[in-house]
Amino acid sequence: MSEQRELVIVNSRGLDDERSSVAWSIANTAAASGMQVTVFLVAAGVDWVRKGAAVVARPNPLDPSVGDMMRTYLGNGGRILVCPPCAKVRGYTEDDVIDGATIAGAPAMLEVVSRGAGTLTF
Repeated sequence: MSEQRELVIVNSRGLDDERSSVAWSIANTAAASGMQVTVFLVAAGVDWVRKGAAVVARPNPLDPSVGDMMRTYLGNGGRILVCPPCAKVRGYTEDDVIDGATIAGAPAMLEVVSRGAGTLTF
């Protein structure tokens, strides 16, 4: 029996950067294919989980909205971790982020990496 493969995607790209849409698209594809996926949001990437932000931002008009991609991703068992200092500098607390996102630092992400997860960075 094979073990479930793991992937960590570190996304530092914010609401105005098309690369962030690519990160969410890859996260969705991996989660839908049965991989255990963790998205770790840092820097401007944490803005994606601010309540209401993904509803209005669409960096690539040919992709589904990022809000839709995030809902699908979470529905497929994806996990979202948010860098605590990056959230704090923006004034975000757990009350400010969407359901399914957790403010958790690098140790939580590195635990997954230490188990041999593949990594992608945007």
